[in-house]
Amino acid sequence: MTSFDNRENAFENKFAHDEKLDFTTEARLSKLYGLWAAEKLGLDGANAQTYAMQVVEANLEEPGFQDIIRKVRADFDEKNLDISDHVMEAEIEICLKKAKDQVGKS
Repeated sequence: MTSFDNRENAFENKFAHDEKLDFTTEARLSKLYGLWAAEKLGLDGANAQTYAMQVVEANLEEPGFQDIIRKVRADFDEKNLDISDHVMEAEIEICLKKAKDQVGKS
């Protein structure tokens, strides 16, 4: 194996590792955001965990976080909760930082 092959393998391994970290971070963010939303919706315990997993699943619909914001916005609206889009987007940023810290990706 040449040094070029070794280098190519190293880049491929790093790319795969980074992709896994990105996926893990995004899943963790979704769960944290779901738990935050569950608290606002008055859910706790197993119900909060179940709701958080629904938010994680909603995040698989499209790239980015608009899919989970839409899901949570619909749930907030259904319960007549007055939580602004700005607050929801700020919470995404908070959850992203927490998720990166938890995954070790700061």
